[in-house]
Amino acid sequence: MKRGRLRVLLGAAPGVGKTYEMLQEGRRLRADGRDVVIGLVETHGRAATAALIEGLPVVARRTVRHRDVELSELDVEAVKERHPEIALVDELAHTNAPGSRHAKRWQDVQELLDDGIDVITTVNVQHIESLGDVVEQITGVAQRETVPDAVVRGADQVEVVDLAPPSLRDRLSAGLVYPAERIDAALSNYFRLGNLTALRELALLWLADEVDSALKLYRAEHGITGTWQARERVVVALTGGPEGETLLRRGARIAARSAGGEVLAVHVSSQDGLRSATPGALAQQRLLVESLGGTYHQVVGDDVPRALVEFARSVNATQLVIGASRRGRLAALLTGAGIGATVVRESGDIDVHIVTHAAAARGLHLPRVTGGALSLKRRLLGFAVALVGGPLLSWLLYATSNSDSITADVLAYQLLVVVVALVGGIWPALFAAVLSGLTLDYLFIDPLFTVTIADPDHALSLVLYIVIAILVSWVVDQAARRTRVAQRAAAESELLATVAGSVLRGESAIPALVSRAREAFGMTGVRLVAADGAVLATDGEPVPDERMTRLPVGDPADPTAFLELHGAEPDASARRLLDVTVAQLGAALEHSALTETAREAGLLAETDQVRTALLSAVSHDLRRPLAAAVAAIGGLRAAGPGLSAADREELLATADESLATLSALVTDLLDVSRVQAGVLAVSLSPVDSAGTILAAVDELALGPDAVELALDPDLPPLRADPVLLQRVVVNVLANAVRYTAPGTRVRLSTSRLGDRAQIRVVDHGTGVSPERQDDIFSPFQRLGDTDNTTGLGLGLALSRGFAEGMGATLTPEDTPGGGLTMVVELPVAEASAFPVPSPEAAS
Repeated sequence: MKRGRLRVLLGAAPGVGKTYEMLQEGRRLRADGRDVVIGLVETHGRAATAALIEGLPVVARRTVRHRDVELSELDVEAVKERHPEIALVDELAHTNAPGSRHAKRWQDVQELLDDGIDVITTVNVQHIESLGDVVEQITGVAQRETVPDAVVRGADQVEVVDLAPPSLRDRLSAGLVYPAERIDAALSNYFRLGNLTALRELALLWLADEVDSALKLYRAEHGITGTWQARERVVVALTGGPEGETLLRRGARIAARSAGGEVLAVHVSSQDGLRSATPGALAQQRLLVESLGGTYHQVVGDDVPRALVEFARSVNATQLVIGASRRGRLAALLTGAGIGATVVRESGDIDVHIVTHAAAARGLHLPRVTGGALSLKRRLLGFAVALVGGPLLSWLLYATSNSDSITADVLAYQLLVVVVALVGGIWPALFAAVLSGLTLDYLFIDPLFTVTIADPDHALSLVLYIVIAILVSWVVDQAARRTRVAQRAAAESELLATVAGSVLRGESAIPALVSRAREAFGMTGVRLVAADGAVLATDGEPVPDERMTRLPVGDPADPTAFLELHGAEPDASARRLLDVTVAQLGAALEHSALTETAREAGLLAETDQVRTALLSAVSHDLRRPLAAAVAAIGGLRAAGPGLSAADREELLATADESLATLSALVTDLLDVSRVQAGVLAVSLSPVDSAGTILAAVDELALGPDAVELALDPDLPPLRADPVLLQRVVVNVLANAVRYTAPGTRVRLSTSRLGDRAQIRVVDHGTGVSPERQDDIFSPFQRLGDTDNTTGLGLGLALSRGFAEGMGATLTPEDTPGGGLTMVVELPVAEASAFPVPSPEAAS
């Protein structure tokens, strides 16, 4: 019997419309004449979903009794007996009731497929087994019902039913997903915007990987070897050398240029394992590629270029990053094309990037142009070539000589002189010329085995040897000298570009300049010392009693600092670059001073702004209760004994109320000054959130008609300062009650998310636009409210300061349907983090 086909509708979260889409597809297929039945559908009380069931045949469910509770499950036998063409089965990850035929619903679906019935089913991404830990990190909720990845990946068709997170929250707020009593809790926990966005990305990435696997299978089945650039895949070749980090970072940047790009690092090892590689470097590079979001691979192959290209094709790579060859020109000439050239030739439609690199410890050094253009090592090598090559050439020529070979012998020795000149310069070439001339006269010119020159032409030949050697060595010497000058010019240009860029980088300019100066001039240590002796920046370790060069920075008559260089004294050409470095250091110091001045001016401006707002607030808000208190006390004093008891009581109440208001305002001013000065006293301890919230509600004298409480009874104690936490809740709750719409209640709820807890205060007022939500936490701000009876505008500023002082956060969110939600997020107290107070101490 032909196995049925499985079609899975994958969603990021409940409520995106998977069941609705499944039923719509069932109705469409039935309209096309297909035999479709409903095996099991969960409507969850959603009217729109239930309406789609009408007109579709429904197989009756099987009833299972468990602990005196009747549970309904999919009746597999009834569906098989009905044997429709297509069965609709909801919630693939569902756990069946104990005593059922299978433990999981996905096993029921497998049985239907084995019976030749096509199945359309639904599942959320959080129920895929391999993603359970990831989903728990995102949402803080562990998933008990899961379905194996192989089941979903084995489906003939997987579709994502997608809905933007804001739209899903709007549906939730409108009561289209959960009942009204569950909406606020869902919005504040699982259905937070960040959670939904992460789950949506997880679902799309999982499906993208599944599509990629299907694409690989299709290419393999059809023998397709060419690259299909469906996604940017960058393969980075690692040798275990120091250039690996540079190559990996370059590959990561290339992959990041396109959405969904991947980085795959690969190291090719030989069959016998003898190819040189540094295991420690490879281990570090493996950690780096994993931190960059890539994967590490190791393949075996003696032909490195072919192994690299084959691996790149096997993973459908679009880019291949390799390092530039470390071989010299002579080695490349002798051994042929290197790995890079071979990879480029065989890569086909894969783009190859050959990245230049340098050893990490090499740094930037300026070549010296003083002294000979060729190093002592090259001159010694030239003498060695003359001493070894001369006898070998003489032996070869003598063994094959005849009366007609003298011309060839002369040209052979001339070639030896040219080679020695190219290797060692003028002095080894002169030595080779003299040696070859004497050897020619001794072995090949009559009279043989003597150094007598009987023919004047022979003397002229020897002179010509010497002249040619001088000319060739001079050309080589000049070329080497100009090459060294060009290298130095390039290094100077790089140094100047780095110096200029360092100044533009602001605060990091001074350390960068000091570090670059030490590298460029080969110093053991460089220090920048202020005029008063304070060390501003240092790089390297100066050797005691070592020569030191001290240069003034800034005005030579009145320098602001001194640059101290420990090491060999710079030559004349290096002095010019040192002057540039010193000038840039002076500019960087001036820039730093100006930046500090600007910062201080900004602080003064902020202080002036706060002082102005404070004076404005004091002139209005403090004067009113103060004037009322003075008037009441004055009335009492002026009236004397003739004042009635009722009037006296009223004046005393007025004075008491005014002085209490004045005291509260002064307390707020002192609190905000402590918060801004960073001297807020905080005493953390385990705090019962319910007790704190109820105390805040009692303090504000709010009843059930004003506040709706939805407190989590299982919420553990919070790590907070009980006094400060109550002040935060009082201020936020009072603000919400003041601005909520008439006839609506403020909702105050608590919930836990992993090791954090949230206190959410939800109002349904006009709300605050997103661009102005940060302004409500500024002192003396009432967002245009001119009612001076509402206080100084310090409540929310104090609340955020108190929250941050406790290690908590206070953030605003838009309330779905209108209004503002203030979220206080705190850590949950650990039982071992605080001592348990004794009953006596508690009393």
